[in-house]
Amino acid sequence: MIDHVTIRVADYEASKRFYDTVLPVLGKERHDDPEYLEWGDLSIVPDDKPPAQNLHIAFYAPTHALVDAFHGTGVKAGYQDDGAPGPRPEYGDDYYGGFLRDPNGNSVEAVHTSRTREPGALDHMWFRTQDVAAVKRFYLALGMEIGVDRPDHVQILAANANFSYVTGEPVTEHVHLAFDVDTNDAVDAWHARAVAAGYQDNGAPGERAAYHPGYYGAFVLDPDGHNIEAVCHNRP
Repeated sequence: MIDHVTIRVADYEASKRFYDTVLPVLGKERHDDPEYLEWGDLSIVPDDKPPAQNLHIAFYAPTHALVDAFHGTGVKAGYQDDGAPGPRPEYGDDYYGGFLRDPNGNSVEAVHTSRTREPGALDHMWFRTQDVAAVKRFYLALGMEIGVDRPDHVQILAANANFSYVTGEPVTEHVHLAFDVDTNDAVDAWHARAVAAGYQDNGAPGERAAYHPGYYGAFVLDPDGHNIEAVCHNRP
């Protein structure tokens, strides 16, 4: 399952204000850490490297009214409308979403469907890529399950959400996506499988106590340069 999504931001305080404005509407409160800020599945980090851009990320709302409130709160606070709340039958008969732009220009959505999740939980993400086939090979090498499988769109299924890569410009850049696994050995095996398949190591398996004691992770780069991780939280 997806453990967390981290995005680098160009203006830490501006991004903090945005997510502090809209995510509490869906029941997600901020957790502060010296290295990052976190709202449930999403965290942001300040960095002198280029920020995450051209990402679409959606959070679950248990009612249409909360989708409306998410969007209305953001617009009232001065954030850019990216699509008024309403049905989106092209995505599903029960799909109701409202969209905003965060300070980095990423598309941030509250969505309601008949599939029940925790309020404010990550529902789905969309990445744009120049090579859908390469992305598909990467996730198959990691043992992930494929949903939609077309030349211009591949959907990756996880237990708690799904995410898609679609052909398009401008491409999505600089996203960190982490998957939760049960044991340190599973982290080791995941990393070894990726490296054996020819993908670039971005951090060997090991404990990252800077995040918390018992945080054991490993990192590789996907074909678009996104930082993909397997992590085991092996003790509190």
